[in-house]
Amino acid sequence: LLLLLLLLLCFGLTLVSVRAEEASSMGRNLNVEKINGEWFSILLASDQREKVEEHGSMRHFLEHIHFLENSLAFKLHTFYLIDEECSEIFLVADKTEKTDEYSVTYDEFNTFTILKTDYDNYAMFHLRMGKTFQLMELFGQGPDLSEDIKEKFAKLCEEHGILRENIIDLCNA
Repeated sequence: LLLLLLLLLCFGLTLVSVRAEEASSMGRNLNVEKINGEWFSILLASDQREKVEEHGSMRHFLEHIHFLENSLAFKLHTFYLIDEECSEIFLVADKTEKTDEYSVTYDEFNTFTILKTDYDNYAMFHLRMGKTFQLMELFGQGPDLSEDIKEKFAKLCEEHGILRENIIDLCNA
């Protein structure tokens, strides 16, 4: 009986630890070094759907994030309608004076934050181009994610004023 109670206590502490790890990444005390590595674009959403649809200027596929001292480097793939081929793009986003915010020039000047991550499975980004455009992205460590995580992302999009019909699944794109 004592062994069973100890096992339950350990399990409970493990759950609390996992929950605390996720909570600490919601805009405060984000450890960006932990998001180093290969990532897949899972879902893309915007308040201007045409920008994330096929051939849209903000439709891209993330391949890699690399942590640098005060910035993040991204390796992306995008399709340019002009030459009708997929191209690699390398971007560097610099840390701004705001906590956990970065700036990058892609299409235009943008700022973004990593809203949620568990570091091992998913990361949810929120990008703003001034006050006229916003983009939300869900990245995964594998080529797809669970429906629970996708639903979390959809609710987060709604909280930021992005309609569910503006969420595009990139898993089979």
